[in-house]
Amino acid sequence: MTELLAPGEALQGFLQADASHRAAHFAEFIGALKAAANQHGAHAVRQWARRAVSPLIDYSSLMKLRRFLVDSAPAAGSESNSLRLAILGGPTTIQLRQLIEVFAAAEGIALEIYEAEYGLFRQEVFTPGSGLDEFQPQVVFLATSARDVTRFPVVGQDEESVAQLAGEELDDWLRIWETCNARWNATVVQNNFEIAPGGVLGHYGARHPSAREHYLDRLNRMWAERAPVYVVLHDLRGLAASAGARLWFDPRFYHEFKMPCGAECLATYAHSFVSLARAIVGRSKKVLVLDLDNTLWGGVVGDLGAGGVRVGQGSGEGEAFLAFQRYAKELRDRGVILAVCSKNDDEKAREPFEKRDDMILKLSDISCFVANWKNKADNLRDIADRLELKADSFVFVDDNPAERALVRRFAPEVAVPDMPEDPAGYIQALAAHRYFETVAFTREDAARAGYYTANARRKELAERSSDISSFLASLSMRMTMTPVSELNIERATQLINKSNQFNLTTQRYTLAQVREMAASPEWRTLTFSLRDSLGDNGLISVLLLRKQSESLAIDTWVMSCRVLQRGVEHFTRNALVDLAREEGCRTILGMYIPSAKNGMVLDHFARLGFTAAGAEGDQTFWSLGVDPALEPLPHFIESEATYAGSA
Repeated sequence: MTELLAPGEALQGFLQADASHRAAHFAEFIGALKAAANQHGAHAVRQWARRAVSPLIDYSSLMKLRRFLVDSAPAAGSESNSLRLAILGGPTTIQLRQLIEVFAAAEGIALEIYEAEYGLFRQEVFTPGSGLDEFQPQVVFLATSARDVTRFPVVGQDEESVAQLAGEELDDWLRIWETCNARWNATVVQNNFEIAPGGVLGHYGARHPSAREHYLDRLNRMWAERAPVYVVLHDLRGLAASAGARLWFDPRFYHEFKMPCGAECLATYAHSFVSLARAIVGRSKKVLVLDLDNTLWGGVVGDLGAGGVRVGQGSGEGEAFLAFQRYAKELRDRGVILAVCSKNDDEKAREPFEKRDDMILKLSDISCFVANWKNKADNLRDIADRLELKADSFVFVDDNPAERALVRRFAPEVAVPDMPEDPAGYIQALAAHRYFETVAFTREDAARAGYYTANARRKELAERSSDISSFLASLSMRMTMTPVSELNIERATQLINKSNQFNLTTQRYTLAQVREMAASPEWRTLTFSLRDSLGDNGLISVLLLRKQSESLAIDTWVMSCRVLQRGVEHFTRNALVDLAREEGCRTILGMYIPSAKNGMVLDHFARLGFTAAGAEGDQTFWSLGVDPALEPLPHFIESEATYAGSA
């Protein structure tokens, strides 16, 4: 692609620049895209247009990019991994839908969209034979607002009657959610309620139960506490507060056009929803890579020493760096992996972490630390190799615009946000992109960064070991194998939807679908959790199996890449054979469906002793007989618990 459009240097120059420079040259960029599209076809320039999409640019610019992203996209539903999204609005959703398409295309998420008529979301959900029945959505976005609440108290009503009214309102919405889940097995994304200014009780409205703002607060709390697990809450109230009341609640746009918010807030709204969609399909970013000098502290540590860099209490600049470190630390605590990529001598780069008590981030928080004088694009790929993750799951933060430009040009798969000169704006600059959005938070999420830190130690130990067998034996690995249950279903579903490389079929299932399988007598579910002498790896593999007469068919087999080459595949194959024998099955059936990212498991079944059983297009089918003569495969993993049937 780069060679194809190499003469169009305006394209590359634009994309490597920060937003302040891009704004002045946006018209030139659009002109260059048009010229390239006329020469090579609109589809050929989609990758350039995708990289230009940002929540920081205005509505008009996004709509100009849309023609290169949406109009040139494959026909709806033509991509096997497209997401069927139903948008059901209270306000009109035309402009919102158009921007959702733009941001989804920028994320590489193929959408097939069903858009309901304005204000008809209840009729669409409850009417048998509506368009939704034919569409069978996987995700239903209820793009509603406070105007869609049907019950409001009269000013002066007491607490008891207001509480009853709120309960009845919740019951109505519960019926909508339950219908979406029962009829289409859909994940529901539900807006909470924004709170407009102008309450008639003024400041006292925050205390009186009948005040509109107090009542909407109550509903929002009830939504958060009682929404089922298949409902993902979208914080519309937070969006409105962040945008500001004057912009969000500009009444002209609703009264004239029934738009959900002011026109300049639509991009923020659409981007926020797509960040949730990205999380639902397992595409949120995983790694935050940090520069050091003037990013985590003020000054250059090589010149000033650990005691001379500016961080900590006593100055506005030092406190701003401290606040950014705290934000990174909190991201790490919720599962984001932290890495360092710095142009520095390694020993000097580590000194502030080791010698400054006022540093919030510690070396133990960093899963991969790279400080040298190589270019940062190459270093980022080295970090990806060490962590065994794709660089497209990385976010790189650097105060230096030249370093940002270099990474954007030579490692375009890495997300690189603009950073302001003032470190006080670092948190807001990073948070605006919603890179690390999540729809669940599990024990494994909280421990994830620790998993990767321990894995780096395992790699160091492996490099020092004389042979792989002695290394694996030294780990004292222990595996727990259980069915999917309410204790692990969120993590299991998350792994199914996030795994791209070790994923034999790339099947994606919602939480509700996995729960249905776990309860079905036709299905068997397996989860595997691994720990060793260096730490707990958590839940690292999931299998979904269908019982078919005398065969056990593997529908889904996913595994975390951080446990590759440690014998987990052999352990799992042996466990499958044991389960098949217990179930009275004579064969285990496997299937490999190739995708853009799962080439590493092309020969997976062959390596485990399966024999080829045919092909259909790119798909291959495999079979393993489980007669008594079949020998178990060797490994160094002890079993701590065995399969105990369906949940």
